[in-house]
Amino acid sequence: MTRPESRCRLVLIVPDFADDATGARLLADALKGGDVASVIIPQYELGDDAFQARVEALVPEIQAANAAAIVVDNSRVAGRAKADGLHLTGSAEELAEAVEKFSPKMIIGAGRAMERHVALEVGEANPDYVFFGKLDGDIKPEAHSKNVDLGEWWASMVSIPCIVMGGSDPDSALTVAESGAEFVALRRAVFDDPAMAATVVAQINAMLDEKAPRFGG
Repeated sequence: MTRPESRCRLVLIVPDFADDATGARLLADALKGGDVASVIIPQYELGDDAFQARVEALVPEIQAANAAAIVVDNSRVAGRAKADGLHLTGSAEELAEAVEKFSPKMIIGAGRAMERHVALEVGEANPDYVFFGKLDGDIKPEAHSKNVDLGEWWASMVSIPCIVMGGSDPDSALTVAESGAEFVALRRAVFDDPAMAATVVAQINAMLDEKAPRFGG
């Protein structure tokens, strides 16, 4: 079987579930399906205390699966919950400050690269990855063509890895992989049917093993 590091890998985005215990079980089940590089945890509309409780419930499940737990825009919660990284959607200046303060102890990702010039701007801070798309942007089955194009452009010229948001159809992962992006992010494609989450992760990994382009060769 192909080593996951040699082709596009899967990143999961946690959905906004109503109950943290149920959500932790759902995520743990999904992670049983196979290789997942990291899991991004948005705050959605939660207050800081509720968000911290959610992150503390999820981080052990994520790390037990050898994935990185990435918290969106809340360094205090990330630190208290012993998460592995931060996904930042603020300004390039805020990103640069976070890289200086937290790297390399934590993974620092740039999450606001909606245009080429913005991507190059945030890339100057040397984050660990640049994210193309919106975390809740999987409103259609296919990956947004603009994000796929940005991923292809970035991957062809910049060494910083990129994550491209996929669509609500698991097959959108292959479209992203064919762009040359190092990672594809999925949310609804994995979590819309909780009973199938592990199966979908396994199927995506099998598809990427079989069909995704290989890096470095």
